[in-house]
Amino acid sequence: MPEHLTTAAEPLTLASALEACPLIAVLRWITPEEIEDVTAVLVEAGFRLIEVPLNSPDPLNSIERIARRFGDEALIGAGTVMKPADVARVRDAGGRLIVMPHADTAVVRSAREHKMACFPGVFTPTEGFAALEAGADGLKVFPAEAISPPVLKAWRAVFADTIPLLPTGGITPDVVAGWVAAGASGFGIGGNLYRPGRNPREIRDIAAAFVAAWRAAAPSIRENLDKG
Repeated sequence: MPEHLTTAAEPLTLASALEACPLIAVLRWITPEEIEDVTAVLVEAGFRLIEVPLNSPDPLNSIERIARRFGDEALIGAGTVMKPADVARVRDAGGRLIVMPHADTAVVRSAREHKMACFPGVFTPTEGFAALEAGADGLKVFPAEAISPPVLKAWRAVFADTIPLLPTGGITPDVVAGWVAAGASGFGIGGNLYRPGRNPREIRDIAAAFVAAWRAAAPSIRENLDKG
């Protein structure tokens, strides 16, 4: 196994990861035995943010494995982080990314104290602004199915373009363009990308479709910023 964490290479920053491909792969229920093969095809396809939810089997083992192998190519971390104490556990496993289903500001502050990127889950602008005040790096707009692009467009009237908004939940390649036009900065992608039993070859093809959809839609972000 390559010892990436001990090389002289500069670790990938959040800004670099978001610029390269702001899609977070949510690998819920993945096992340590399959994590490296799945992560390899995701990184090959262009993904630069990988999340292992803490309700997966032995998640810290999985995080440690891929942080060691892919830590200079992708920002590795945990999702479904519910408690401040979990942040340190993820950091100790080599993780540098914290993703949450909720907007607990204590967890956000813990991530900031440990110098880890943090995307709390928010459903309202009130939650979003409180999370940003606590130190969040961006917002996981969740569940996206219940919010819709028109609602996100309204959010963009009050959230600056520099604040990453990542809809998560029910995202497929064919809806990416509509969300981007409404103001999405990227996406969290779970069951439509990875699910238990899906083989790496199939995951590679799906990941490539998501990356292609993002790259096709991304120019509209620049156009909207230029108009502003």
